[in-house]
This record gives sequence, structure tokens and C-alpha cells, in this order.
Amino acid sequence: MSRLFRLPVSMLLGDKQADRVVPPSGHTAWLTSFSAGAMAFLAVFALAMALASGRLADRWSAELARTATVRVSAPEGQEDAQIKAVLRVLSTTPGIKSARPLSDAEQRKLLEPWFGPDLPLDTLPVPRLIEVQEEDPGPDVQGLRLRLAAEAPGAVFDDHTRWREPLVRAARRLRFLAGLAMLLISLSTAAMITLAANASLAANATVISVLRLVGATDAYIARAFVRRFTLRALAGATAGTLAAVVAVLMLPNAAQEGAFLSGMGFQGLSWLLPLTVPFLAAFVAFWSTRRAAFRTLRGLS
Repeated sequence: MSRLFRLPVSMLLGDKQADRVVPPSGHTAWLTSFSAGAMAFLAVFALAMALASGRLADRWSAELARTATVRVSAPEGQEDAQIKAVLRVLSTTPGIKSARPLSDAEQRKLLEPWFGPDLPLDTLPVPRLIEVQEEDPGPDVQGLRLRLAAEAPGAVFDDHTRWREPLVRAARRLRFLAGLAMLLISLSTAAMITLAANASLAANATVISVLRLVGATDAYIARAFVRRFTLRALAGATAGTLAAVVAVLMLPNAAQEGAFLSGMGFQGLSWLLPLTVPFLAAFVAFWSTRRAAFRTLRGLS
């Protein structure tokens, strides 16, 4: 425990003599900070998209979980009789809370996104819809369908299963893709910082040789590189995270209905997730620079 405590302290305090080994500026400095900032920006957006998509799928699934629809397609003159038969069957079915036919205005509103506002329902063979509210644990779907087929042959019971299952699969795939994106971002950050560290070590090969002649160990030299590159990554990732949070706050909010990106972002405690991104970037930079430093120093021996 004491070693784990001393490590972050030494990273923050550093060693002024050892820090002279690493150039304070140059292409390796801005490359490390820019890479960490860009990857942090992408990581925050990946988190925001995953959370928003998961909330959207969960909301749709919850809304459809206790609702169902009965479509009634009957010959002319038999529609009202079949609707009454369907309502009678539904009222005597355990697990059904309520059922009511949708009005022409409600059906026209449902079809408006596809057919426009002036849809002539009276002249088109559009089936009548009955909205059904279910109770927990719900009705016996197979038995209900058999009763409807016997008493109202033109009625079709739809419990929205075919809509719920794709939403659940989509939510799981989005979460998997978000995790995969975070992994790829971490690996890309590690690769770029490793290249920058190798370039900095190679450029200071002469200085490293002199330090070895005066008794400096590889651990002493590597620690200077690790500290400098870790702090650069932390600073760059912090800037990238702040920029991403500001960009997320500028996206459409949940009150704008109908927008696909409505509600995209963080809610409640999920706002703490972006705070972990800079520390994750610093952790990746620490281990990638440490491995690169010791590997390169062994090659310079």
C-alpha cells in the first residue's frame, strides 16, 4: 500500500534533475497532448451515444411492454359487430386491464407520418385499431388469439413482441459497440503515446548515455519519461473531455420530441463518467510509456 501511495506522489512532485532528460516541448509534446485530447473527446461522445441509445431503447421497450393492439379487418357492414365481439372477448380475458377502439382522428394521427395529414380513412380499406392495456403478468396470448379467431375472424392480436425484441437486441449491441469503441480508443492512445515516447527516447540517446556514465539507472531515466508523458496525456485528455462535455450540452434536449438525438448525453450520476476519461488516459499513458521506456533503454545498452 505504501508503494502505491508513493507512486502518484512521486508522479506529481517529480524530480527536477530527471525532468531535464525529457524535452519540455517539441513534436512529441504536442503529439502526446493532442492524441490524448482527441481520444478523450471521442470517448466522451461514445459514452454519451451509448447511454442515450440505451435509454431510448429501454423507454420504447417499457412503453410497449404493457400495451397491445387488435387490428380488425372486416367486410363492409360487419366492422362494428366484430369490434363489439372483440371488446366483449377482451373484457372477459384475465390480464387485460382495458380496451378501447381508436377514433378516426387518432388513427389518422398515427398514419400521418407515412401518408400525410389528409388521409381519407373513409375511402381506404384501413383496419380499425383497438388499444389494449395489459395487467401484470398479462393475458394468455395463444388462448386469446384462439378466442378472437372464433368470435371475430377479422381480428388480429399484436402484443408488440416483434417490436420489443429488436429493441432489446439493439440496446445490447450498442452497449457492446460502446465498449469496443472505448477499447479501440485506449489502444490507439497507447500506440500514439508509445510512438511519441520512443521518438523522444531516441532523440535523447546521447543525453541518456551521459546519464548512465554518471551513475543514473534505467529506472531513474524511465521515471522521468513516464512522469512527463503521463502528465501530458492527463492535461490533453482533460481539455478534450471538457470540450466534449460542452459539445454534449449543446445537443438537442429530451423536450424536442421526434428528434433521434433528443436526450443524448448524460443524466444524473452518469455525469460522473466523463470525469473518469482523463484518468483512464493517464493510466494508459503511464503503462505504455513505461513499457516503451524500458524496452528502448534496453536497446540502447
